[in-house]
Amino acid sequence: MLNSVMVIDDEASIRTAVEQWLSLSGFEVQVFARADEGMAHIGQDYPGVIISDVRMPGIDGLQLLERLQANDPDLPVILLTGHGDVPMAVEAMRSGAYDFLEKPFTPQHLLGSLRRALEKRQLVLENRRLHQQADLRTRLEATLLGVSPGMQQLRRQVLDLAALPVNVLIRGETGSGKEQVARCLHDFGPRASKPFVALNCAAIPEALFEAELFGHESGAFTGAQGKRIGRLEYADGGTVFLDEIESMPLAQQAKLLRVIQDQKIERLGANQSIGVDLRIIAATKPDLFDEARAGRFREDLAYRLNVAELRLPPLRERREDIVLLFEHFAQAAASRIGRTALPQSGQQLAQLLTHDWPGNVRELANAAERHVLGLGSPMPEQASVGQSLAERVEAFEAQCLRASLRQHAGEIKAVMQDLQMPRRTLNEKMQRHGLVRDEFVNAP
Repeated sequence: MLNSVMVIDDEASIRTAVEQWLSLSGFEVQVFARADEGMAHIGQDYPGVIISDVRMPGIDGLQLLERLQANDPDLPVILLTGHGDVPMAVEAMRSGAYDFLEKPFTPQHLLGSLRRALEKRQLVLENRRLHQQADLRTRLEATLLGVSPGMQQLRRQVLDLAALPVNVLIRGETGSGKEQVARCLHDFGPRASKPFVALNCAAIPEALFEAELFGHESGAFTGAQGKRIGRLEYADGGTVFLDEIESMPLAQQAKLLRVIQDQKIERLGANQSIGVDLRIIAATKPDLFDEARAGRFREDLAYRLNVAELRLPPLRERREDIVLLFEHFAQAAASRIGRTALPQSGQQLAQLLTHDWPGNVRELANAAERHVLGLGSPMPEQASVGQSLAERVEAFEAQCLRASLRQHAGEIKAVMQDLQMPRRTLNEKMQRHGLVRDEFVNAP
């Protein structure tokens, strides 16, 4: 239950009395003598109720109400009025005030109105929270595409971790989308308005690594002309994404560990530490603890980075997503170059689903673009590794069913006609593949 209350009244005796009554009843109370002082402490989702006098110097209660309504129409405002202000307060309620209390009022009257207002505020904020979560899920589904169980689990994990102030280690094969996941962890969290800085540790020469991360002062080394802000300092308040972290030189691993522990950096050639607020997201293909046992990575740094771990499934483990992703990349490529993406033939669909995709999503995106450009087969001929013929047939059948259900918006009769399949057989196959009609009714 919410229990925050802000009291704004220019009469010190009223402020003191109301603060005592409410504090003794378990409320967290803030008191202000002027409306402008109180407004500076009211954010978009203020978790409580405002109690304000009507007649005050400067911004009066009615002007305060108008300004609060413009910022948040659902914020409950209880007005305190003298006898002559009752008609004015009634008019204010028509304009959105929650209630008014005529002075002098009893503690019981105030508490009754306040508790009802707080209950209303709690419902409003909970409803907003649910809508925000639904909006985030919708946005994330459009960013991390896929209907496979692995991708559904990954999206849930990303939403959970995005809001938490912890470092994350992303494990995944080359081309599986590690940077995109890191970007989602940033964009869907509280640091979204701050910088997102991505570095590929394997692409930075060892001699330049320290200057790249920490920056330098003028003259710190030969060729250091002028002061330069390093990537870590630039990312202050935001997120640093370190791809292929296993390639970071051991000397720099020790310095990164210190940054994580102390949240401070030092530019090359400087004697003064600079405080930074960073979230570190690292990505790797090998197991960092295996690398540590082999002497190539610091074990203490591996623990600091691996507070939470996300595993990205390779494309061969989520074949349900292949055609959906291919169509997405093909449409994007067609839009970019001004062409129409042609539909896939049955042979092309089979080829998509049986290919092993060693380059994962990156290889698939390249194949889709080649297809749009008319450059022949969307991928090289290659047998699927580790998958039986029956498994390949099952994956192809599931994709055909899903494509038809999506095309006909879940209309079963149309799907039956499209696939030339009796109702009972269609129902059995949908059940076996975990397909539910309602998922496709409003699908884009």
